[in-house]
Amino acid sequence: MPMNISRRRLLRECGNGVGMLGLAGLVAQTAAASQTGSAGARTGHHRVRAKRLIFLFMAGGPSHVDLFDPKPKLTEYNGRPAPFRLPDLERTPPGNVQRSPFGFKKYGESGIEVSELFPQVARHVDDLCVIRSMVADNINHNGACLQMNTGEQTFSRPSMGSWLLYGLGTENQNLPGYVVVAPNQPAQGAPLWDASFLPASYQGTCVTDLARPIANLKNGSSSPDVQRRGLDLIGTLNRFHREASPNRDELDARIASFELAFRMQTAAPEAFDLRDESKATRQLYGIDDAVTETFGEQCLLARRLVERGVRVVQLYHNRSSTASGCQIWDQHRDLKEGLIGNCAASDRPIAGLLTDLKCRGLLDETLVVWGGEFGRTPTAEGTNGRERHPFGFTMWMAGGGVRRGYVHGATDELGFA
Repeated sequence: MPMNISRRRLLRECGNGVGMLGLAGLVAQTAAASQTGSAGARTGHHRVRAKRLIFLFMAGGPSHVDLFDPKPKLTEYNGRPAPFRLPDLERTPPGNVQRSPFGFKKYGESGIEVSELFPQVARHVDDLCVIRSMVADNINHNGACLQMNTGEQTFSRPSMGSWLLYGLGTENQNLPGYVVVAPNQPAQGAPLWDASFLPASYQGTCVTDLARPIANLKNGSSSPDVQRRGLDLIGTLNRFHREASPNRDELDARIASFELAFRMQTAAPEAFDLRDESKATRQLYGIDDAVTETFGEQCLLARRLVERGVRVVQLYHNRSSTASGCQIWDQHRDLKEGLIGNCAASDRPIAGLLTDLKCRGLLDETLVVWGGEFGRTPTAEGTNGRERHPFGFTMWMAGGGVRRGYVHGATDELGFA
């Protein structure tokens, strides 16, 4: 790596370490991996702190300067041009500086400032590592979402979840090792959780309807014994076909998917059924409230899945596709109303998830990540919105061995970069 490397390239190259983690985890166990596919958990060279990942993806680009990166100077310069040259946004010329309509308050022993919109999440601030120096390379949702999920802005790259499953395997052979919960699929679709050139068995399983989480799972016309014999026959035929086409990993993935589907007929309904949770637990996640019910169910499902050994769970907080897209955090206009609604729907469920993981002893081994594909400009778009902004934004992590009650990095006095 050249010594004059830029900061952005350094971050990108280091991000490739996710892929190297997968490779390192397999070096000593290639033979075993070839036999088990994604089914068995694998051990790397070093002690693993974060055994599972829950990625809370806020589709559209949440505004860092209104949520987790307070900038008092925005009030001072409100309605005026920024006092320095702004980055080129490529889409629209930057407007005047726009103050945040929301107040911030210090929480916990760490004193980290959090917006008034996240009072429940703020109670967990001493468990958070807030990263205020995130950058991206694309101002468009498609490219930025791909980069956040795969490390590249183009198609045909393995997703982060696929790499982790490839390297670490799953701890439950009866459930998918990588589950994506997106009641309304993002516009970019399957490439965000695809395995690309990795074996197809490592791609994410997308759940869009919690009432019917996995389509075509049950076969009501055949008994388990008949299904088992039929599956054995299909597997034998597929293996004969594979011998004639040794370089096609799709056949191995198909055999593995049939076997997994058979086992899931028993395991999946129990894992995805939230009805056996107590009233107190459902209230903790906000499932008793129409405002928080949808994302509350997603967060509760995430806990149930990691509790049962699923390696990676990704939750998309978005809305149904409309003419304006499905990115619910994409506040080009109506910033105040949009953020109030988004945070009201997600604050209690996220806090409930953190509380539940901690009470069950799962947080130390589960990395929880919150964020979107980029942030929003500190300047106004139109009269009451903010433009997309990849030059500096915020994400946070909790659990999994991260430094708690800590702020990493910073943007300038107005939150531009």
